[in-house]
Amino acid sequence: MEGNRDEAEKCIKIATKALEAGDKDKALKFLNKAEKLYPTDRAKALLDALTKNGSSAGNGAYKRRFTESSQSSGAKSQKDGQECGGGESLKGFTKDQVEGVKRIKGCKDYYEVLGVNKEANEDDLKKAYRKLALKFHPDKNHAPGATEAFKKIGNAYAVLSNSDKRRQYDLTGGEEPSSPAHSHGGGFDFHRGFEADITPEDLFNMFFGGGFPSATAHNGRTSYSHHADYRQERTEERGDGGFSMFIQLMPVIVLILVSILSQMMVPTPPYSLYSRPSTGQTLKRQTENLHVDYYVTKDFKSEYKGSALQQVEKNVEDDYVANVRNNCWKERQTKTDLLYAAKVYRDDRMRKKAELMTMDNCKELDRLNNLFRGG
Repeated sequence: MEGNRDEAEKCIKIATKALEAGDKDKALKFLNKAEKLYPTDRAKALLDALTKNGSSAGNGAYKRRFTESSQSSGAKSQKDGQECGGGESLKGFTKDQVEGVKRIKGCKDYYEVLGVNKEANEDDLKKAYRKLALKFHPDKNHAPGATEAFKKIGNAYAVLSNSDKRRQYDLTGGEEPSSPAHSHGGGFDFHRGFEADITPEDLFNMFFGGGFPSATAHNGRTSYSHHADYRQERTEERGDGGFSMFIQLMPVIVLILVSILSQMMVPTPPYSLYSRPSTGQTLKRQTENLHVDYYVTKDFKSEYKGSALQQVEKNVEDDYVANVRNNCWKERQTKTDLLYAAKVYRDDRMRKKAELMTMDNCKELDRLNNLFRGG
């Protein structure tokens, strides 16, 4: 019922303008509609005045008296009396929209709001949010409570799409309290326990680039015309100057420079297991013990001789054996997984694929082991 207050105020506003234009029938129509939407003393007083003075509705004295009554009884609500649709008519809504708003407002946790399960990934969340945000945006859905539903949808996505907030949310639980007294006890309050870091309208604009006109949308206590002020305040807090941005990025810049300098200070190894034209290691050699291929620069032969050469070749063989052992483990793991899947799903294709694996690294590891035994 509370969500109809703004619509009732708009009806009263239209009725007042209709009377000023001398259209008594239109004024009566919208005052009665205001009473049905949300009964107020203001609408009642105007109806009484219009009924008692109906015979003089066409003269200026009555119109002036009616307007003064409207202004005195509605002083408190003037700030909420902004027109909808240019003040010509009320924006309508469908039964499905009303039911949809009720469903969203009745949801007890964020997963239920978005209509996803707890295993939903990022793509699932984005897909659900896009669909609901377009459906419940206040510029498109004018059902009572649509703005609150839109806020709830935005808050749900903002929390669940943030891994840290989602983890905390899952641990805390998703029960929405049934009364304010419970907001600090068991369960949590949607607007206190897990408040999003971004306004629903800003989130919507990030997804759709401001797909709807930035018209003012009302619902009870909230007006989206305040979002522009909010964004401006946030911008002023962050600072618009380039120097402020530079200060914020300074830690990242320092880390990048340190990383680059550390790489420059680390000497390039004298060998590579693969040809590396960028470092000049393109000359192919082979270790004397295990006959492992490796690549060096043209100056390698003159710089490494005797015990220095033996140490390099030992390092080459150690690296090579470690790589082969690791790759062999991966091959065996892959084959085991394929055979297991083939057995579970009774898939001959997977079984044949596992049987046809060449297992090159495991064969190489066997060769190296034989060399060790022979040595």
